[in-house]
Amino acid sequence: MATFSVRFLGCKVSYTDAHTVREQLFSDGHVEVETPNTADIAVVNTCCVTNEAVSKSRQAVSRAARSHGRVYATGCGARLEGAFGGMPENVSVVRRSSEETPAAIAGDVGAIACVRAEARLERTRAFVKIQDGCSFSCAFCVIPLVRGGTRSRRADAVLREIARRADQGHREIVLTGVNLGCFRDREAGFTLPRLIREAGAIPGVERLRLSSIEVNHLTDELVTALRETPAASAHLHVPLQSGDDTVLRSMGRRYTAAQYLAKLEPLGEFNLTADVIVGFPGEDEDAFGRTLELVERSGITKVHVFPYSPRPGTQTAFADSVPARVKKERGALLRALSDELCRRRWRSKVGTTDRVLVDRPGRGYGDDYTPWLLDAAVGQLVDARAIALSEEGILAVAA
Repeated sequence: MATFSVRFLGCKVSYTDAHTVREQLFSDGHVEVETPNTADIAVVNTCCVTNEAVSKSRQAVSRAARSHGRVYATGCGARLEGAFGGMPENVSVVRRSSEETPAAIAGDVGAIACVRAEARLERTRAFVKIQDGCSFSCAFCVIPLVRGGTRSRRADAVLREIARRADQGHREIVLTGVNLGCFRDREAGFTLPRLIREAGAIPGVERLRLSSIEVNHLTDELVTALRETPAASAHLHVPLQSGDDTVLRSMGRRYTAAQYLAKLEPLGEFNLTADVIVGFPGEDEDAFGRTLELVERSGITKVHVFPYSPRPGTQTAFADSVPARVKKERGALLRALSDELCRRRWRSKVGTTDRVLVDRPGRGYGDDYTPWLLDAAVGQLVDARAIALSEEGILAVAA
């Protein structure tokens, strides 16, 4: 028997991959410890979406190597050529695909026996990966290089996992993947809209959410499925990256600013969030100004801001023309706008009621993924009434 700890850096796909390793070790009879530095084995699922992400991933692996007998570096960063050179001798860099990694680590650690049930995610929501990889070629993105082309899980396997997570007590299911709109199970006749409808009908699934959807995949059929599925959350995260057409073309994105706006315009009942890259090569003040304007016009509330970071192996690997100082200034302006847009939406909620999923003491999320602050038991869905605002979200009481 070995003791182990698992952590992840990066996105929800990384979290889901890390948990899959955790489940495998747990079911093989090994023991997860609450204090990571006391474990025999550490698994660190890494990220490489920016230079900063690689740096943080290397630091996490190096720290783990000082306090664990064996360390497995997994995930996107581990599959990026050269990112984990020079690691200590007790670090194994696992360059396998996400599907192969759990069995590879479990085989190296060695099983005792299949003596345990599957590990439960220690959260009120469960992230279920339905798709991995990407076959598109955005000029800045390293993900196709480290995760490979798009591929989907079988629909029946996804639905079984959702049912299992609901049985474990998870009130919310988040469908996650690198490019969710590419999900297909042609043999069974499934696309994402059908999967949403069938997942939402599973007993125990009280809330169903998409982690992210590209604007090109935001079809009428998909929106209708979300609207007609009672469990589906009124939240959509739709990456933007830039509001300037010249920058979008340079990025290799497959839409214009006008097309993005047209897709979002009919979605007034949804809380819309987005990713934006600031300081992409060629982005001048006018281009950045158009991004600010689009964000405000589109109805987006929360913006996740990323300063451009050249990634090895991509088309723009050797291009980084915008000074770091300018990136920082533009990022601050966009975050300030995001904060104001969030507060506008929060103010519109005062006096209304919503179902809030409490996921930590004193805090939870409404149906549209806005933050609500109220006193209720963790893990419960509570009918709440908004009474005021705070810096962190909507102040509420039980309705």
